[in-house]
Amino acid sequence: METKKELKILLWIIIVFAIVFFLPVGNERFLNAITASLDLLKWYAREHIVLCLLPAFLIAGVIAVFISQASVIRYFGANAKKWVAYSVASISGAILAVCSCTILPLFTSIYKRGAGIGPAITFLYSGPAINILAIILTARILGVEIGVARTIGAIVFSIAIGLIMAFIYRHEEENRKEEQTNLITAMNQKTISETAALLFSLVFVLIFANFGMPSNKDISNIWFILWLYKWYITGFFALLFAFLLIKILKISWRKVLIITLLTAISAIVSHIYIQPSLAPLLPMLVGIALLSLIILQDKSNYENKEWIYSSWDFTKQILPLLAIGILISGFLLGSTHDDVNISGVVPKEWILTLVGDNSFFSNLFASVFGAFMYFATLTEVPILQGLMASGMGKGPALALLLSGPSLSLPNILVIRQVLGTKKTLIYVCLVIVLSSISGMIFGLL
Repeated sequence: METKKELKILLWIIIVFAIVFFLPVGNERFLNAITASLDLLKWYAREHIVLCLLPAFLIAGVIAVFISQASVIRYFGANAKKWVAYSVASISGAILAVCSCTILPLFTSIYKRGAGIGPAITFLYSGPAINILAIILTARILGVEIGVARTIGAIVFSIAIGLIMAFIYRHEEENRKEEQTNLITAMNQKTISETAALLFSLVFVLIFANFGMPSNKDISNIWFILWLYKWYITGFFALLFAFLLIKILKISWRKVLIITLLTAISAIVSHIYIQPSLAPLLPMLVGIALLSLIILQDKSNYENKEWIYSSWDFTKQILPLLAIGILISGFLLGSTHDDVNISGVVPKEWILTLVGDNSFFSNLFASVFGAFMYFATLTEVPILQGLMASGMGKGPALALLLSGPSLSLPNILVIRQVLGTKKTLIYVCLVIVLSSISGMIFGLL
């Protein structure tokens, strides 16, 4: 046994040594790939960590602590009615309109609270895939046909993949059903309406803080109007959340007032002294940091402290894996965002050559490429617009639209930690295969 262990260590030493020894340090493509991986990580840190993931971790903490296990089991558990479980999972996931990484803490939270694997997977897929804004943008930029095909495909997929996963692991689900039937859960002190108010105020802060500018900048466009007033709307829901901290969580109004005033001051300071793209980060950081500190110092309510501890647990579990995944994804596939387009070690010319027709291989390759590349919310549309202008077929374009937003390499690494290697592989393969078949059928039509 000791010999095997030592041989394993020796093997890893040899592998690492060989990689370092043969590093193509002077190669331009290799250097570009390193730049791409760091650029993608920097962009992700600026655009997604503070405004997307930090509120998502707080939401996941609310689900884990304030929503009773009995409630999760009732609507998502193995004993729940299927039409209720899958309907609620697909709708609640779609409402969030988040990227493949932001959905992870929420998925992890409901799954660990007792949700069945089928509804949990439906929720996991639907959040990034059934994004109303992205679907509208797809129809306007890439055409109504591909917009409608994406809508139908995403809705059907979210439920179909969940049902297939539940069928494959039906024996495991039967065991969970038996366990949940005999489970006696502790009653939460919060009512359903109180928890829902707390949860949805945070959800709307998350949604409007990340509300992207629509392509149609007409004053008659409702999405453009919402974008113009996004920070006023975000501020309104933040104030509602502050009120609920006093009303529901019984946090001292003086402490909440201090948090609110300091957050408002930081917003004014950042607006004056920080560049516009980074200005919203400071008040979000200040608000969350002060809230966490005040709750952790409060010795009168352990449940509130448990919320912050739970959110921190999700942060520790998910952030490192995301960082590793983003670095690998950027190195292999490049960094494409805003006006930046840095190639990875895989040349983009190869990709366009492989997805130029409607063969099954082209659709399969597009699905696999989409599954491992990272797409932020709404960015997949302009990226695909460029690829289609360079010769990408409509079938592979749809295949990438159905696999890309719902999966990414960082996303897969985190799912593996939650579900295990085997379940993750099956989920990824289902997304890739169904996306490939849908792309091929769409291309033929």
